[in-house]
Parts: sequence; C-alpha cells; structure tokens
Amino acid sequence: MKFLDQVKIYIKAGDGGSGSPSFRREKFIEYGGPDGGDGGKGGSVILKSERNLNTLIDYRYQQHFKAKRGEDGKGQNKTGRGGEDLILKVPVGTQVFEEDNKTLVYDFKKELEEYVTAIGGKGGLGNTRFKSSTNRSPRKFTKGSKGEEFWIWLQLKTIADIGIIGLPNAGKSTLLSKITSATPKIANYKFTTLNPNLGVAIYDDKEITLADIPGLIEGAHEGVGLGTKFLKHIERCKILLHLIDVTEVDLFISYRQIRNELKKYSKDILKKTEIVVLNKVDLIEQAELKEKIESFEGKINTKVCILSNVDKKLISKLKSNLLGYVFK
Repeated sequence: MKFLDQVKIYIKAGDGGSGSPSFRREKFIEYGGPDGGDGGKGGSVILKSERNLNTLIDYRYQQHFKAKRGEDGKGQNKTGRGGEDLILKVPVGTQVFEEDNKTLVYDFKKELEEYVTAIGGKGGLGNTRFKSSTNRSPRKFTKGSKGEEFWIWLQLKTIADIGIIGLPNAGKSTLLSKITSATPKIANYKFTTLNPNLGVAIYDDKEITLADIPGLIEGAHEGVGLGTKFLKHIERCKILLHLIDVTEVDLFISYRQIRNELKKYSKDILKKTEIVVLNKVDLIEQAELKEKIESFEGKINTKVCILSNVDKKLISKLKSNLLGYVFK
C-alpha cells in the first residue's frame, strides 16, 4: 500500500430537511387543521480512528465528501428521516487542521476515537408548530438549515511504542522484519525505506508496535535526503531504538550525527528513552567487537545492546529487552 501522510479534503454535512405545510384532509372533515411534520436533521461528517490503517492514501483521489440531507417533513405530523452520518476512517495518529494547515482542531491518539468534524443542519419546522389561538390554519413552515462545509487538512504522525532510527543501511528494515510480521522493502542501498513501516512484536502474550523510520543523514532537519518529511513521525514514538552498523569506522561519529539532527529538529525528542543497538556484529571478530563496545560505551556513558539479524538468540534477547522497556 502506498504511503501518504498529508492530504487536504473538502467536507460537507447534510442540510436539514424542510418542514411540511400540510393540512389534515379526511373524509367528512371539512376543515382539518395543520398536520405538517418537521424536517429531518442533516447527516454529520465524522472522523473515526482505526488501528489497522497507516496511511491517508484513500483520500488522495477522492477529496470531496458529503453527508446525506435530511428528508422533508410529511403530513400527519410525520418528521422527516434524519440524513445518514458520513464516517471517514483515519489512522491513529492523524491530526486535523483548519484550512490554514496551522490551527490544530483534533488529534487522534487512540483507537476508535470519533470526532464530529462538520455538523448536519437542523430540520425545518412544519406548520403545526405555528398553530395558535389566533391562527388556526397557519401556512408558515421553515426550511432546514445548511450543514457545515469547509476544507480541512489531515496530517499523519505515526504513533508507535518504539521508533527505529539510524543512518541509511543500518539494518532497520531487516530488524523490523525479524521481530515482527512486517514485510518492508529491503535492499543494500540508501533510502530503500521511503515511508515509515509499522510492525507488531508479540512476546509472552504482550505486544509492542515498532516503526521503521527512513534513514536520516546530515542536514535532514533542513530537508536534505528525505528531510523533515519523516522526522515528525519520530515525535510520536515513546521510545527510540538507535540502530548503528558496528562496521562503521567511528561509531561515536555515526551516533552523534543522528543525535544532532534530532536536536536541531526538536530538543524534546532527545528527552525520550533511547536504546542503542549495535547491529551486524557477526561481520567483525569478537576481539574487535569487544574493543569497539568498550570504547563506544565510554563515550556515550550508556550500555549498548548487540544484534545480528542471523542470530536468533540475539534477536530473541533484544525482543525481550524491548518489552521490558515498554512495560516497565
């Protein structure tokens, strides 16, 4: 499925139905009184969050959405049927903005949340409503009011327990495929991952959601590489898994490069819990690995995890550690 994280759509709630100017007409009753019913309420446009969605691609080709109009009132004081609400499904993590794309209206953070975005018009009044002691046969009735209509922006910021970050080719997509059921595109060239990929890891009857964030490079906060397009998805992750290719000449430089880009984009991101994982440890000798780990841990003052995507024990151990971080 193609990925789309921002879209502009036009929504129109249904108009209310008009009231009825009907008069009672029955055999042997020459002067029946007014019996016009009210019009039905127009349908509203409702946004609803769904966990199994991770893109706004459904709104790329259809951008105009209209709820049903309320039915007109009928004789015998029958109220018109209300217009059916229009429910538009969006991924968890979707933010709703006004047409200026700056004013935040609503933020979907949980599954099955509903937000009435455009309210349907009220039904008009039938002539029965205007009957009085001085006007026994009113012909007056009112039309239904208009439903709300306007343009809105939908922006998706991925919500995951853990966001996997790192330089291109650090092995993020491979890691996601090993510990979840996700099937991201994997190849040995820069920017294989062009969109965030989501996967769910299950371990001991517990589950966590992981997001593979496309590789970051120096200058990403200014739009270099894939730029800020995906930096925003990191903001919504609870924990960051910083994956580093252990075959890099200087692990600390690789580490600081990513940290600096995050800092320049948003200092709040650096406050998140970070798990540092050295990947591809099967590609170097044990003595060299030990030396690199000791030197690197001394510089960042943090214990690191090690990983090889061909070592099932290391994968299982990391999976267990991740659950410990999420559920501690």
